[in-house]
Amino acid sequence: MPVLPGAEPYRHQGGEVGVLLCHGFTGSPQSLRPWAEHHAAHGLTVSLPLLPGHGTRWEDMQLTTWQDWYAEVDRELRLLAERCSRVFVAGLSMGGALALRLAARHGERVAGTVVVNPANRVHGLSAYALPVARHLVRTTRGIASDIAKEGAAELGYDRVPLHAAHSLRVFLRRLDGELPQVTQPLLLLRSARDHVVPAADSARVLSRVSSADITEVVLEHSYHVATLDKDADRVFEESLAFIGRLAPDVGKEGTAAVG
Repeated sequence: MPVLPGAEPYRHQGGEVGVLLCHGFTGSPQSLRPWAEHHAAHGLTVSLPLLPGHGTRWEDMQLTTWQDWYAEVDRELRLLAERCSRVFVAGLSMGGALALRLAARHGERVAGTVVVNPANRVHGLSAYALPVARHLVRTTRGIASDIAKEGAAELGYDRVPLHAAHSLRVFLRRLDGELPQVTQPLLLLRSARDHVVPAADSARVLSRVSSADITEVVLEHSYHVATLDKDADRVFEESLAFIGRLAPDVGKEGTAAVG
């Protein structure tokens, strides 16, 4: 299936410092494109891949699992590490969870982690029914575009395929056991009002990681997709400052054309 207009992956060849951005469950690179372009404009090498099964139609996602999504970001991280002297990982929602697993598994290859409203579990009684319900019902209502800013919209599926939701639940449970392996500096940004991922998920992440250098920022004016919302500029500036503190060369090198 062709990729939806706006959902295309994004890459930019910049300097020696790289950042891998991971989009969320049923979403697409569109939700992180302004963040990626902001970092590219400041000289970073940027990779924003399209996760398998995303950015086309929900029926395609029904055929994928968390192993497919993780394999894609793992591959991109390895490519960035070949090109850059230091690499940071970042993500929104499930993308934040993917970034945390990259940090847990790759150790010193990851210089720091930035997560926005990271998912830690699938909530509600329906989560416990997923192993059976996914064989009886194909989809449930979508979760995309939880945004406070008028006129802003996320490009994501209007239905959640339950096979994929079950796989997400399995992944998040696995990741929770791996969080103590995250030792890198961590910047966590969370929205004060989020209708998709509750604040308890961020609290759980903060309580489980082993990072000594942790910064938490509360976004007062945004909902779940904060990267397209009223606090988007703050997300971009806080993450760039975080990367710049750990990699002081950021912004001092020339960059290639965006593409």
